Amino acid sequence: MPEGDTVWRTARDLHRALAGEPLVRCDLRVPKLATVDLRGRTVTEVVPCGKHLLARVEGGLTLHSHLGMDGSWRIHATGERQRGGPQHQIRALLATASHTAIGYRLPALDLLRTADEATVVGHLGPDLLGPDWDAPEAVRRLLADPARTIGEAVLDQSNLAGIGNVYKSELCFLLRITPWTPVADLPDPLRLTALAKKLLEVNKSRPARITTADPRPGRQLWVYGRAGRPCHRCGTPVRIADQGPAGRERPTYWCPACQSGPAEAPSATGRPMAPPPAPSG
Repeated sequence: MPEGDTVWRTARDLHRALAGEPLVRCDLRVPKLATVDLRGRTVTEVVPCGKHLLARVEGGLTLHSHLGMDGSWRIHATGERQRGGPQHQIRALLATASHTAIGYRLPALDLLRTADEATVVGHLGPDLLGPDWDAPEAVRRLLADPARTIGEAVLDQSNLAGIGNVYKSELCFLLRITPWTPVADLPDPLRLTALAKKLLEVNKSRPARITTADPRPGRQLWVYGRAGRPCHRCGTPVRIADQGPAGRERPTYWCPACQSGPAEAPSATGRPMAPPPAPSG
């Protein structure tokens, strides 16, 4: 699932592949950009901004994209066979003489003036992996709605940018509070922001997220994706329930023994708990 670390890594790879060379091919497969041709222009840099990608192009233009839930950019040597999904899922193709970058299943793709980037990212709070990171400002924004649940507050990109559903669940586990705990009951808001930044920083350069310090398969995450399986810390079955406003609910994982605070009953959403894995051998 693309979160701030995935977007940071994608921006790094796109920058390495495209920056500094003129584009020899440009194919933007969304109706509003169907006639755009950036051939001959040079990509000057590709930068992440929370969960957004900004590819800045010679002439004061920026190609903005967002990965959403399952979007991705794939890079290969120009001339190699395309990989990453079927043709109908391609939304963007940018190529230099040496590398080709293909955007699959991108829910957002816009071309705008670089001077107008604030129209697509100006609403974001401090970026956990960005040069504008400001922990006190992130805390101020979180505390502005003290009755809001922590799970919803940290997913709100206008508070702090970069956290997604995986880190929401893992962060709450490490803080030993449930995601339904009100922001007002957070013992140390600065510790939350410091831990969130640490998690994204240590994972931004590796494809497999690890929050447990254990790289073994099945041991890398504390609770996310582990509904019905024993908690790594205490052995209690991990629970799952939807959280968030109607129509935008997200699955939330937590350990009822290790994490204190209010909790949603798993049966309230009708989402079944995953059974524990069958014993091997």
